[in-house]
Amino acid sequence: MRPARLIGSLTAAIALLLVPAQAGAAEPQAPAAARTEVSISPVDLDGPVVSTVKVSVKNAGPQRLRSLKVSFAGPAGWAVQPAVRAVDGSLATGASAETTLRIQVPEKRSGFVIRTFRATATYQGGDGEGTATGIRTERSGSPQANLAAAYNNVAITDESATGAGDYDGEGNSFSAQKLAAVGLTRGARVSALGAELTWPDVPAGTKDNVASGGQAVTLGGKGDKLVFLGSGVTSAATGNATVYYTDGSSSTGTFGFPNWSFDPVTAHGATLVKSTDGRNRQDGYGNATVKYSVFAHSVALDPAKTVEFVVLPANANIHIFAMAIAP
Repeated sequence: MRPARLIGSLTAAIALLLVPAQAGAAEPQAPAAARTEVSISPVDLDGPVVSTVKVSVKNAGPQRLRSLKVSFAGPAGWAVQPAVRAVDGSLATGASAETTLRIQVPEKRSGFVIRTFRATATYQGGDGEGTATGIRTERSGSPQANLAAAYNNVAITDESATGAGDYDGEGNSFSAQKLAAVGLTRGARVSALGAELTWPDVPAGTKDNVASGGQAVTLGGKGDKLVFLGSGVTSAATGNATVYYTDGSSSTGTFGFPNWSFDPVTAHGATLVKSTDGRNRQDGYGNATVKYSVFAHSVALDPAKTVEFVVLPANANIHIFAMAIAP
């Protein structure tokens, strides 16, 4: 072989070794398996009444669905008849069956109420899972227009008129003068955990915070988290806040505050915002050497969704002065 031809062959061989192997074509992803669909008709909540409820089950699986049974449940204590209803025959792929149950609805409650209903289907075949669940929520009444509309407790009093205060159930309260000394005046702007909150804009000695008891409060906007400003009474001030979005979905997060005094300021994962010297008692200002504090904490939001309202934790040890969405 001639030298030139030999050199050319070696060069081609080396180039071949240096060319990276072509990645194999990505294997197509298998489509998500279709699931059995369970849906619930609207429930008449204008009690007392026995309401008829229809539950529909659709076979979205690849096999014929057989031995279908449907159960239904509402809030605790609401009787359902029958407890379980069997559906005769079988369902081909794409076919649906509807069954009717009855639920005893008590007298309608005042205020804003969310009721949750759950239907469970058990079966053989279909999607092969053996069980599927459908959930429906029904609302009656309206949430509070804002947090101020839900105020139910007096946390701040003037040192010259302490009698109206009862933040902790023992007649004690924050001193308006001491709060003002650290910047917490009526309507003051408070920055915490990325949110801009507003300190209660009401006179001392009037209701200025929410002792949390499951109140529903209107709150609009989008963001990464919902920030609460407040403090706890006792060391057990924790609970779940549920955020409802305009698309009907919801998310739930847990948060808590340290006791307004004596607890470590980072208890329950909270962040200290401000501390004041002393507090107001029924007999006037006192406990001057003790710190009484306000904290911030938050729950995560779905940033792609718009908040409609928030249901506060069902724990009156949690006291909330303000809440806002952090962008």
